[in-house]
Amino acid sequence: MAVVFFVTNLIGDPARLMLRPEATEAQVQELRERLDLDDPLATRFVRYMSNAAQGDFGESLWQRVPALDIALDRLPNTIYLIVVTLMIATVIAVILGLVAALRPGSLVERIATLISLAGVSIADFWLGLMLIFFFAVRLDLLPTSGLGGPSYVILPAIALSARPIGRLSQMIRDSLTTQMRLGYVTTARSKGLRERTVVIGHALRNAAIPVITIAGDETAALLTGAVAIETIFGWPGIGFLLIQAIERRDLPLIISCVVIIATIIVIINFLVDVLYTVIDPRIRLK
Repeated sequence: MAVVFFVTNLIGDPARLMLRPEATEAQVQELRERLDLDDPLATRFVRYMSNAAQGDFGESLWQRVPALDIALDRLPNTIYLIVVTLMIATVIAVILGLVAALRPGSLVERIATLISLAGVSIADFWLGLMLIFFFAVRLDLLPTSGLGGPSYVILPAIALSARPIGRLSQMIRDSLTTQMRLGYVTTARSKGLRERTVVIGHALRNAAIPVITIAGDETAALLTGAVAIETIFGWPGIGFLLIQAIERRDLPLIISCVVIIATIIVIINFLVDVLYTVIDPRIRLK
């Protein structure tokens, strides 16, 4: 929060940043007095941190209500989009990663690798535009934008899932390939265990630690990637709200959105650390 405060206060006069370039000096001074921006920087910082600790980031200049309430109201929509995206990405990435690891050198493995590379390489906003063009405009199968039934989340979730599919499938393939070469896999097979048990019950579980690391990183990245996708699809989430706040120079709302996104990223990283101990009991949090 301190970083957000100093960035927004040291790049220029906050009052001028929040008003249009054509604003008069009287309007700038009126806003400066209304928001107590004439006070010394240290005084404003102490007041800002005190208010932030109570969840008060000021009133939105755009909607004239507490900025944090607006951001929190949009947050469930973004979480919904990210959850659906992760469900799609996880299922497809696990299938591609398993196929590529268990059938090295085959045509199926090359196709899986091609799909994963395409997922990493394609820009999500370009993919979103192409999905709208083909499935919404040309085929008229799915809605182009907005929030409604399940059909509304399909296109933005697919656009967001491309990169996680690529990275996760590559990591699953590499990690699982390494595990399948280790001695404990040979031992498990010599005991007569079914191949499914050996792969899923043993190798895949041990390959999960680096995969979880990438999954956590991709989940956090979805929050920032959602800014573009929500804007393209008119999805009323916190990413789209951030763009709207920037367009309207609504500094309190911008700060609220940034703080919420940063807080969620910290929580995700913490949950990933906790999940390590569930996957591998030898790991302990200190």
